Amino acid sequence: MSRTITIEPVTRIEGHARITLQLGDQGEVEDARFHLTQFRGFEKFCEGRPYREMPALTARTCGICPVSHVLASNKACDHLLSVTIPPTAEKLRRIMNLAQITQSHALSFFHLSSPDLLLGWDSDPATRNIFGVMRQDPALAKDGIRLRQIGQMIIEILAGKKIHPTWVVPGGVAEALTQEKREAILKLLPEGLEIAKRTYGFFKTLVPKFKDETSHFGTRPTMFMSLVTPKGNLEHYDGFLRIKDAQGRIVEDMVPTVDYQRLVGEAVEDFSYMKFPYYKPMGYPKGVYRVGPLARLNNAEACGTPYADVALAEFHMLQEYGPITSSFHYHYARLVEIIFAIEMMERLLKDPDILDHRVRARARSNRDEGIGVSEAPRGTLMHHYRIDDDGLITWVNLIIATGHNNLAMNQAIRQVADAYVDGNHLQEGMLNRVEAVIRCYDPCLSCASHAFGQMPLLIELKDAAGQVVDRLTRG
Repeated sequence: MSRTITIEPVTRIEGHARITLQLGDQGEVEDARFHLTQFRGFEKFCEGRPYREMPALTARTCGICPVSHVLASNKACDHLLSVTIPPTAEKLRRIMNLAQITQSHALSFFHLSSPDLLLGWDSDPATRNIFGVMRQDPALAKDGIRLRQIGQMIIEILAGKKIHPTWVVPGGVAEALTQEKREAILKLLPEGLEIAKRTYGFFKTLVPKFKDETSHFGTRPTMFMSLVTPKGNLEHYDGFLRIKDAQGRIVEDMVPTVDYQRLVGEAVEDFSYMKFPYYKPMGYPKGVYRVGPLARLNNAEACGTPYADVALAEFHMLQEYGPITSSFHYHYARLVEIIFAIEMMERLLKDPDILDHRVRARARSNRDEGIGVSEAPRGTLMHHYRIDDDGLITWVNLIIATGHNNLAMNQAIRQVADAYVDGNHLQEGMLNRVEAVIRCYDPCLSCASHAFGQMPLLIELKDAAGQVVDRLTRG
């Protein structure tokens, strides 16, 4: 008799989700699905609002990565204004984005994933959390807390507050950096870099212990999409879109972000409130690709900073040839990106023009359509707006990093379930591995809960005995 295993909620992720595993008569896995269960309609309730409100509105999509939405939204507004922001404003935006990447990656690695890595997949779930890490390795836990704090402090110094900052505005930033703020940030960076390098060294010693997981955690062939610089190097704020296939061949390169619709299509399924983006030329569902730190490092020719370039070379040695395919190595890639982020922040802050007072270009709307694309911690983030003659929003589409990974995540949980789940002898560690592969992607589900088209609705009326007496469906 077939059975369904439901893992709900999926733990140590941002947002609400469940996983269902459909078992056959012999206890084998026949299907696996990742369900986003919460519904939020940001695209719809932004309609009718002035476009200048969009950065503040869309930042409320998430309390974990509001900076990412502020940046992508303001880039879309820059496009509506038809302005090129001042060079110093771009550098300041970059610093803020790198601080966001630092704090978010630290949260993912130390707080959400290190309990599995340090305590083991089969350890007691009551202690398999950040408090268990504190007992097992107090120094590691302290480093995680401090590194995230450093990232948050930099955001606060720049923008006045850590959550939902309004310092980034259409046309640039609201105010210039002062010498005092510059020095305050620079004082934080050496400690942050030492923590990042120390953690990276520690993780490299762990990698050989997880050979089995590395070979099963989301290794099936996909493409990889990210921004790159004009030279093909690591990029987080601007640049061009690049797509590589699983063999390392460049499929698309130097694609302007305003042309993203040629590359990315969106589908919906009746089991999730998250969209399913796919690579259009291959169609749905074959056009599976991944975004985020793993994709960014696979696509980058170099990072461009000393320690990060050494770490990137070591990253590429994880596999004999081609892109690094195991989603387990998202953890590795995050640590490389933290090193890069701190090194790059220091370089930007030491730029002689960083204190320039010209930080905002002012204009009225000069287009009726604006597109803003940047790299959030979890991957490529796209904001696309249309406005009327009064500057009011008539249409919004948000393609969230976690959404880009949706097909790959569903593919990954099926692979892990096939490898580890025995329906006749269920053990907690088996199911934790299914959850853990989702944590590799560090999904931000509040961000990714968006409708596209008509979403399904099911209402059932049951009597006192639990029997369904009536059913209403829509969608």
